[in-house]
Amino acid sequence: MSVPLSTPQPIGGSTALLGVLGDPVRHSLSPAMHNAALAALGLDWVYLALPTPAPRLAAVVEALEAIGCRGLNVTIPHKQAVATLCRELSPLAERLGAVNTLVPHPQGGWFGTNTDVDGFAAPLRRDGADWCGRRAVVLGSGGSARAVVAALVELGFAEIQLVGRRAEVLEAFRQDCAAWAPQLRPFVWTTESPGLAGVLAGADLVVNTTPVGMASASDPAAALACPLNEAELQALSPGCWVYDVIYTPRPSALLRRSAERGCPVFDGLEMLVQQGAAALRLWSGLAEVPVDRMREAALRQLQGRD
Repeated sequence: MSVPLSTPQPIGGSTALLGVLGDPVRHSLSPAMHNAALAALGLDWVYLALPTPAPRLAAVVEALEAIGCRGLNVTIPHKQAVATLCRELSPLAERLGAVNTLVPHPQGGWFGTNTDVDGFAAPLRRDGADWCGRRAVVLGSGGSARAVVAALVELGFAEIQLVGRRAEVLEAFRQDCAAWAPQLRPFVWTTESPGLAGVLAGADLVVNTTPVGMASASDPAAALACPLNEAELQALSPGCWVYDVIYTPRPSALLRRSAERGCPVFDGLEMLVQQGAAALRLWSGLAEVPVDRMREAALRQLQGRD
């Protein structure tokens, strides 16, 4: 059901600033999503996409604190670098070595935390789903995979198979996470060492954190790609949940083909909405924020790009 829009507050001398730092960042859905929520809450705040080249990150973060910015999101490629610019980190951000949300620190500077973990886990917690003792397969070992693994540990998964192309990267990932994710097991995925179908068989959840299948303006065929081949898709049991952090296109080729096998599917749009809602709670101090309006605004923005 469509959620009625609220009239945004006029921007004036008292309007406070929120924003998202990244490079590139102009494509972000976060301004539409957050500004819809701010209008619904009647807050005299505005949320902007703030393109930030890596060499200027420290200067931008310091300047925004100086002008009284109420909070920031951080996206690619700054999630690790910005952690070193924070006065204090949450235990979760410290563990992950990645920050996606900055909150003004009471003593000055920034408190850094990570809401990606809650954002990813939110759809999996619906209807009281119990994941304790289950088995997950995570495709990819980049930055978002770390938040995914942390969420899976919190949800109680007994085994987490991390699938990637490079043995040294997988082993470094495993070592970094060994203290808090002892159930993590690497699997090197190459043409010389097939067998991914065997890894996928019996999985309760498969998560794609790679960009394979993401729509690209420069490469229209990219959206047709699927990270799993036909034999690997056939290995999925109909009860296996499939979660793709990609949300353009909707559905991705992976989710469309998995759904054809009877698998329950999720895309990354809900993760985006839920991590944004968690950040807004931190900035505003409110226990409840208008998640439905955030989701509607993000969907409307996506549809406008079609």
